[in-house]
Amino acid sequence: MTHSLLETDGYKFSMAEAGFPLRTETFYYAHRKGGPMVLPLDVRAFIGNLLPTPEPGDYDYLDHHEYEMGAGYRFAMTRERLPNLKVDALPKGAIFFPHEPAFSVTGPSALVSWLEPLLLQVNYRIQLATYALSDPARLNLHRVTCEDQESIAKETLDAVQIKISMDQDSYYFNVLKTVMELVKLVEDPSRIFEVGLRSATCLNQHLNALSACRAAGVLKTSNVYGARTLRMEPVGTMGHEHVQRWGSDEKAFRAMRDRRPHRSSYLLDTFSTISEGIPAAFRVMEEFPERRDSIRYDSGDKIKQYRFAVSEARAQGLHPIHIIEDGLDHNLTKTFEEIRKAEGIAPEDQYYGYGGFIVAKHDQAHITRDNVAATYKLSRTGPWDTMKFSDDSGKESIPGRPVVFRRIGTSGPVGIVGQVDEACPEGYRLETGAATPSLTAEDFPWHSGYWNFPGSGVTYSKATQEIVRDFKKQVSINVESKS
Repeated sequence: MTHSLLETDGYKFSMAEAGFPLRTETFYYAHRKGGPMVLPLDVRAFIGNLLPTPEPGDYDYLDHHEYEMGAGYRFAMTRERLPNLKVDALPKGAIFFPHEPAFSVTGPSALVSWLEPLLLQVNYRIQLATYALSDPARLNLHRVTCEDQESIAKETLDAVQIKISMDQDSYYFNVLKTVMELVKLVEDPSRIFEVGLRSATCLNQHLNALSACRAAGVLKTSNVYGARTLRMEPVGTMGHEHVQRWGSDEKAFRAMRDRRPHRSSYLLDTFSTISEGIPAAFRVMEEFPERRDSIRYDSGDKIKQYRFAVSEARAQGLHPIHIIEDGLDHNLTKTFEEIRKAEGIAPEDQYYGYGGFIVAKHDQAHITRDNVAATYKLSRTGPWDTMKFSDDSGKESIPGRPVVFRRIGTSGPVGIVGQVDEACPEGYRLETGAATPSLTAEDFPWHSGYWNFPGSGVTYSKATQEIVRDFKKQVSINVESKS
């Protein structure tokens, strides 16, 4: 299957241009929750089939929508980059646990970053395979939403003879109803944008959801391919990886502002929203207040963060645009609209981004990205290890080039997250990159439940702990030096 260069989120392009598109980086895939899962595919082969092929007109389209791409990016996305792409994965059929890296991808920054939305969709295959073995009755509630999703489900489930029915029309109208209710709450569809590509199970499901968004008047999406296909507007400026590359909120914000002639959006929560993100954004914004750049709230107590930002902005004479994402639903949207009005913030100065709430909440079996909190995070940029802290301790990421050491002895945690060049601890074996798994679905006592599996916890190796400690210390020094 050929994949378009545009089958990713818009901010992937702006971050590459404000970053280092040819720098070697490592990203890893993991789940934060959801219990043990089966990896039902050969990850190397799967990724090999995802690589994009730029087509005539792709870069012209990006240029027209404020994503002008330079020579470094264009070279990173050509066939010359293939020998430089390395995949370190658990073997097909392996069991993995929350907080264990199922696989990592190392290669040119622009390419390994581009893969994120499509690789996050693999959580659907993983959950289908796992529930077919551990809880097949759950799948009776599940309905696929398009032919491509049906093909994925059949490919995953045919071996266990479970059938799933398709209900594309109901999905469309459920999404339409959800978006129309959101539009009613904010009173203007232009104040809403859609960011659910990574919460979809396939591109066609997302296009179906975008069609419903468009019918409800919402015309902005992070999915660049979907925007071109449905005549919508692609949007997005930065994600956490951009701040991680620079190792500092302020440096990252300046890099984006100084590279883009257009309005930028500053993501606040990579390390700490209140002590680092908001002050850094305001230091950058006060130099050119006429740009009316925006700040984006993404995790933790967003109401507390919002009130703090509004107060600080007033004190400094700034008027940022407020963008609120992550975990939004009808109730939280209503709450933020009430606070906005009480604070005297104009409607055109506050926007809302919705992902899984639009795209995935209609799955009655909850076979969604949020169900397992699937992540694909930057862990190494060039020679430097990096991680994300966030304002939510459960969202802290793993640094370095992580691997899984699987227990083969009788004592200790079932898994240790180590580093690629670290010696394997006694009583364990290196599971990442192995030809066959040491712990498979046949070995796992599904009937006894996850928490009854002996030593089911996962821990960090000494090398990983040292990287975390050193990085946190360095970030603390940077924050204190600006206080």
